[in-house]
Amino acid sequence: MPGSSVCGTLQVCGRFRAGGKMARSGQGAGEPPQAIVAEGSVSPAARPGASGLDTKMTWGLVGLGLVGHMLRSPRFYQTVAVTAIAVGSLRQIGQQNRASMMARLTAWDQRQMQRLERKAQRQVRAVKGSAQMARSGPPRGLAGTSQQT
Repeated sequence: MPGSSVCGTLQVCGRFRAGGKMARSGQGAGEPPQAIVAEGSVSPAARPGASGLDTKMTWGLVGLGLVGHMLRSPRFYQTVAVTAIAVGSLRQIGQQNRASMMARLTAWDQRQMQRLERKAQRQVRAVKGSAQMARSGPPRGLAGTSQQT
């Protein structure tokens, strides 16, 4: 709007000038890059555009559209059903694995206790036998022993 008193663009107002180098992609990428720089400043000014709230609202609407599309899709429900079956199966396999491990651990523990009890009984018999041998005196009639008369 040349000649009007209302600033339609930043360049018309006269406070900003085109300049600087910025890499761009998308529409107008072949044109020479221009940054909006305030007069008397070296760094680019804040870009007039979507605020944080507008960006969040846009992403929220995109997400809502995606959810709506997914809920209308039969393939989504098939995927959910297969996933639920797989998760249930894995859960059951995990429970069976834990039960099997506990059964094996319990059986091993019982075997160890029985082994220790048998070992303790053998030691008791050995101690009783050695006490009886000590009471009976020196061995008699063994080869290689000298007997004095």
